[in-house]
Amino acid sequence: MEFMDYYKILEIEKTASESDIKKAYRKLARKYHPDLNSNNKIAEQKFKEINEANEVLSDPEKRIKYDKYGKDWIHADEIEKAQKTHGQSRQNAGHQSRAGDFSGNFSDFFESMYSSDPGSQGRQTKFRGQDLHAELHLTLKDVYTSQQQTLTINGKNIRLTFPAGIENEQIIKIAGHGSPGVQGGPNGDLYITFYIENKTAFKRDGSNLYTITDIDLYTAVLGGDIVAPTFDGKVKLTVSPGTQPGTKVKLKEKGFPVYKKDNQFGDLIITYNVKIPVHLTDQEKELFLALKKIRTNGN
Repeated sequence: MEFMDYYKILEIEKTASESDIKKAYRKLARKYHPDLNSNNKIAEQKFKEINEANEVLSDPEKRIKYDKYGKDWIHADEIEKAQKTHGQSRQNAGHQSRAGDFSGNFSDFFESMYSSDPGSQGRQTKFRGQDLHAELHLTLKDVYTSQQQTLTINGKNIRLTFPAGIENEQIIKIAGHGSPGVQGGPNGDLYITFYIENKTAFKRDGSNLYTITDIDLYTAVLGGDIVAPTFDGKVKLTVSPGTQPGTKVKLKEKGFPVYKKDNQFGDLIITYNVKIPVHLTDQEKELFLALKKIRTNGN
């Protein structure tokens, strides 16, 4: 297994903080993301390496093991256990060496202790593959419907379907799509974190949507019909006479899809914003004054 310098891949120093690692990863992940580099094998490989480096360095425990054992970090616990066992066996055989005296390559040492060669101890230990973590950046419109995405994992393209209604920063596990197992062990899992960017006029809260719709003063006072936007089109609404600013109207099942619930939607809550006319003409001012007198005298 070729050694990969994760610090070099993320273009950071070994003293980098967790915040530095996160910033570096996001910057490079955006730069080499497959969506922006279609049919670019170099960018595809670079994106894979960036995710692998982030998976290790963003986890404090894994980072400590990597700093100590390099490419063999994933087997750190087994290596230390094997070193201890190896040292004890040598002591029992009358040698004075200790487990910590071993200075050879960790991979060679590990293989010597767990070799499947018939001439060795005959033990063959299976190890589960490393879990991988990836980010997927989508828009709110993207997750309004179920999405099919092609991801490059371990050099292979896999096509996945993600249900509508995914939340921002939601994590989905794809079993068995992490790093391959060792010596016949099971594959690790893939964890995808979704980052949903909202560029719409709608605010999302779970499966409910909120928006503000302007109505003119005359419609608010006298009532009337308006056309209001929903997430997937427009709808005709009847405004009641005397509608006050800030009045809320709930449209049942006109909100966002409920995650993993086919044909179920949240509600859309519309808040009316009454627009006060400006730059009145002299005639309009006179009419408003006349209306004011009528209201005043009436009270």
